[in-house]
Amino acid sequence: MRLHIVLVEPEIPSNTGNISRTCSVIDASLHLVHPLGFDISEKAVRRAGLDYWDDLDLHEYQSVNEVFEKYPEGDFYFCTTKGKKTHSEMDYKNNGNRDVFLVFGKETKGLPEKLLNEHIEKCIRIPMLKDKRSLNLSNSVAIVAYEVLRQMDFENLEKEGFLPEV
Repeated sequence: MRLHIVLVEPEIPSNTGNISRTCSVIDASLHLVHPLGFDISEKAVRRAGLDYWDDLDLHEYQSVNEVFEKYPEGDFYFCTTKGKKTHSEMDYKNNGNRDVFLVFGKETKGLPEKLLNEHIEKCIRIPMLKDKRSLNLSNSVAIVAYEVLRQMDFENLEKEGFLPEV
């Protein structure tokens, strides 16, 4: 099982930068669906100091349907404040060992309601207080991604640190 993070039309470069770093340290693929609200040319990435960008498994698409077409066997979850189930209620490991795709929408509008209605049983949310702004996109990605990884017992990730004696 591989974890994939899909950002549909992300608008804020620092969020995508933070998400790319998260993807880099957990070995998740990052899929960006255009249009992007920023430049990810080599020059722009270098200027932003994203020294881990070259380590990313990065993919770009013109539409979210291209992602679905490329990965027809993927297990897709749609992260939205409109979800009826929490991110921790889902059983990500009971999916026949298929790759898990976490799909997030743009910061200002989220995912299109048409897309959410087409996949209503796979819409998930992070619990929050009613009538409050939603969490920052990069925080949301980290929260949901680490729940998926926790259910997979953090497979292939280093779970034990080392503290040298003083």
